[in-house]
Amino acid sequence: MTEDTTPERLLAGELWWKAGVVYQVYPRSFQDTNGDGVGDLRGVTARLDYLAWLGVDALWLSPVCRSPMADYGYDVSDYCDIDPLFGTLADFDALVADAHRRRLRVIMDFVPNHTSEEHSWFRESRSSRDNPKRDWYIWRDAAPDGGPPNNWISNFGGPAWTLDPATGQYYYHAFLREQPDLNWRNPQVRAAMLDVLRFWLDRGVDGFRVDVIWHLMKDEALRDNPVNPDYVPGEPEINSLVQLHSADQPEVMQVIAEMRAVLEEYDARVLIGEIYLPLERLVAYYGVDLSGAHLPFNFQLIQTPWRAEAVARLIAEYEAALPAGGWPNWVLGNHDQPRIAARVGDAQARVAAVLLLTLRGTPTLYYGDEIGLSRVPIPPERVRDPWEHNEPGRGRDPERTPMQWAPGPHAGFSTVEPWLPVDPQAQTRNVECLRDDATSMLTLHRRLIALRRDHPALSIGAYRAVSVSRDVLVYERLHGADVIRVALNFGHEACYTEVPSDSGWEVLLSSAGGRRGEGPQEGCFALAGDEALVLIRRASAANGRPGHLPA
Repeated sequence: MTEDTTPERLLAGELWWKAGVVYQVYPRSFQDTNGDGVGDLRGVTARLDYLAWLGVDALWLSPVCRSPMADYGYDVSDYCDIDPLFGTLADFDALVADAHRRRLRVIMDFVPNHTSEEHSWFRESRSSRDNPKRDWYIWRDAAPDGGPPNNWISNFGGPAWTLDPATGQYYYHAFLREQPDLNWRNPQVRAAMLDVLRFWLDRGVDGFRVDVIWHLMKDEALRDNPVNPDYVPGEPEINSLVQLHSADQPEVMQVIAEMRAVLEEYDARVLIGEIYLPLERLVAYYGVDLSGAHLPFNFQLIQTPWRAEAVARLIAEYEAALPAGGWPNWVLGNHDQPRIAARVGDAQARVAAVLLLTLRGTPTLYYGDEIGLSRVPIPPERVRDPWEHNEPGRGRDPERTPMQWAPGPHAGFSTVEPWLPVDPQAQTRNVECLRDDATSMLTLHRRLIALRRDHPALSIGAYRAVSVSRDVLVYERLHGADVIRVALNFGHEACYTEVPSDSGWEVLLSSAGGRRGEGPQEGCFALAGDEALVLIRRASAANGRPGHLPA
């Protein structure tokens, strides 16, 4: 692709994932069509017109494979089937076909680090020490004192080893004991899992988000992890050790390159890796000569303090760390993290939306963030997350609550009580109430996504830092004659942002609504508290690229 390729051509070609916006769907909570209180695949299909209206380019489905649901689908018992809770393979095929008819791509969640203890592979593996599949998982004898083989801790708290009384050995699980880790050092495991990718690619899937991809390889000698000297009591127990030997091993890069090679057998597919690592390690997952993940997920905005200087520093460090040719990406929230509105408040969540959808790189939008969903209270008797049961206060249920479609019972998600409660503000915070409101959070997202299509500078253009001063961060996106400037007020007080006097500027979009076409006053634009502005240089607007915003 040439540098001046239009977003439309990119979206239709091999590199659609560069210009596109990805939308994460948590299927359990998107739309229930069979009245069991849990979302399903037919529900996702029924809402494809909404996604097309919103303007996103791809939907990423959290796990829908067959599972006993110990960790709500992240414990897979059959990688090549759909769990009956969500529907059937025929329902999945219909979803992919209907999405493609609307020019929407479908990205599937792939969970290769561990299976369910009910997977046939693990049942064979634990049946005896000499079973051919014994080495498909990580089994070890007890330590000399009879305890676990090493000091590794589960990411959900407690020991990462469980003793199997029948065979007298421990098996390793980075998460729940119901989720035994596969042994990716075994070539048979690798071949079987690569065939799983081909199974779904043959059904038309456009790519994969690979769960905990940095965990796939462990230290061959299973050495103890060192104690974390910076651990603060009250943090998750997993933080008490440095995961030096239980994750992020050099050999994982070869595994990822093998996955990427499978995707290269097909046209226009994308490989995304879930990676919670510091920037210098995160960018290594692009692989040697970009042979790794197309998009190693960048969660740094979730972890960075919400201040202009901190965010500016993050952007600069990330841009500097990217390998030559590596395409950036940004994420504000997902099914494992508190929602952005819960972290920064409703007003700043609008500023965050402008940031996410105007930075250089592929943005991933989490369902419900576009209507301003925040932290939904979960009564103790309604808690579902196993992590919350293991370590109270760490639960992820508040960010997994049902999508809110309309006023009325259960917010249009279901005809019965949903598996998790809906937001107490659901009667007004829903798609039906917000879609025709010119100043709503939903309208803001739709207009930002439209701007990305109208202006190559926003979808595929270069990034240039302009300034950061107290609460205000300013940067530009450039592509040919197209110059877009973004000014973000991270503070609650009104202020001003200056613009160069050598060419005219006007407002394309305000996070507060209105102001479109407004020009500067004495070389400045006023910024209200908690407001973000997207500006265009009039010279570029006059050259044939006026912004076209949806009504």
